[in-house]
Amino acid sequence: MSTQAPRRSGEWLESWDPENEETWDERLAWKTLWLTTFALFLAFVAWFLPSALIPKLNPLGYSFSTTQLYWMAAMPGLSAGLFRLLWMVLPPVMGTRKMVALTSLLLVFSTLGWGVRVQEPTAPYWELMVLAFLAGIGGGAFSGFMPSTSYFFPKRKQGTALGLQAGIGNFGVSAVQLLTPYLIGFSWLAFFGSNQTISMPGKPPQDVWYQNAAFIWIPLMVLAAVLAWTMLRSVPIKANIRQQFDIFGNVDTWLMTLLYIMTFGTFSGLAAQFGLLMADLYGISNPDIVQGTGAAATVLIEGYEVPDVVKFVFLGPLVGAGARVLFAPLTDRTGGAIWTLVSGIGLIVSIAFTIPALTPDTTSAASLDAGFDQFLWGMLAIFLFAGIGNASTFKQMPMIFEKRQAGGVIGWTAAIAAFGPFFFGIGVTTLGPTTFYAIGIAWAAMCVAITWVRYARKGAPKPG
Repeated sequence: MSTQAPRRSGEWLESWDPENEETWDERLAWKTLWLTTFALFLAFVAWFLPSALIPKLNPLGYSFSTTQLYWMAAMPGLSAGLFRLLWMVLPPVMGTRKMVALTSLLLVFSTLGWGVRVQEPTAPYWELMVLAFLAGIGGGAFSGFMPSTSYFFPKRKQGTALGLQAGIGNFGVSAVQLLTPYLIGFSWLAFFGSNQTISMPGKPPQDVWYQNAAFIWIPLMVLAAVLAWTMLRSVPIKANIRQQFDIFGNVDTWLMTLLYIMTFGTFSGLAAQFGLLMADLYGISNPDIVQGTGAAATVLIEGYEVPDVVKFVFLGPLVGAGARVLFAPLTDRTGGAIWTLVSGIGLIVSIAFTIPALTPDTTSAASLDAGFDQFLWGMLAIFLFAGIGNASTFKQMPMIFEKRQAGGVIGWTAAIAAFGPFFFGIGVTTLGPTTFYAIGIAWAAMCVAITWVRYARKGAPKPG
């Protein structure tokens, strides 16, 4: 084994072998992880910024139908899946440095657009759909960033490294949803434009500055691009685009895709649509609860306080991302398959618990409050088990596949699972929440069987 230290005279490293403890530059690996994680956090912010703004478009003066809003919230998921198919082949072609820097700059376009268009309710529907589509670039970045980072770490540490990167990146979802209600209230933070007026049922109109929720992130995106360009390096991986596609001849590629749809597809789908679903079931969009719009709206159920969805939607992504971070080091010690099994079983139970709350009982305020509590806790449990599975599947893939294929499989599975927001939005609007959640139980049961037979049982063909 060569003991030659990796040379770093230019962008591309030479003689880089993370499995060789004597020459592996651990400091460089962790610096790469933290810089790319910062960029990935901002990518998730850009991807899920529409989910924080879309539930408030009508109160801000737009007049879109429920179906139009679900489609708009689903669009970043559709585009993210498509963009991930592109980004998954970029690490060997562009390298970490160029890919992260360019992606960070591309995030600015959709973020700037949303900041401009929430100020006046004059944008046509197609334009907001275009902005929602461009927001998917943030989701696409995941399939490039994660394989790229895996090149820098030995297999024994990849569960921790990828779990930290993905988990902290996922915190971008909860961050943009958590901070938006606060950022919009600061007039002194209004970078450009004027205030808007928003009205909630039974409450007086309030001045807000929704552009703050978008513009605050743009300087950080530019900073991420500068840091990536000046501080990152790239690992040469010998795999052209044609060679990368040989992963599709491996049955485990398809099985791990099914498992990651169960975990990250669930996480991303719920994160994008959580606010709209809550508003439709227990909030201002349910005509059996609220009649009319704005300050003139009437709450039909005496004693019921309509929840402001923006105060709750960040909780789900926060729980899911936290679970991914906390369980990643554990998967390095125990293997990922057993936790994927736990994830699937947990999803079956938590989805079944949530289903009754998808049909609100509007006979009284007490029944609505009880239903809302069951809905909220059930959803948080779903996020928890999805987050555990997100960590465990990313531990499995580097163990199951050879190094060259592992990066491609990570990118591919992430690309397909990124369609979660799209399919969740379409499923809820066409099938209804109850039927769609029942399909989720069936999918999780299938994945539990796959995990046990192929990966988790004693003597499994591909333990990992």
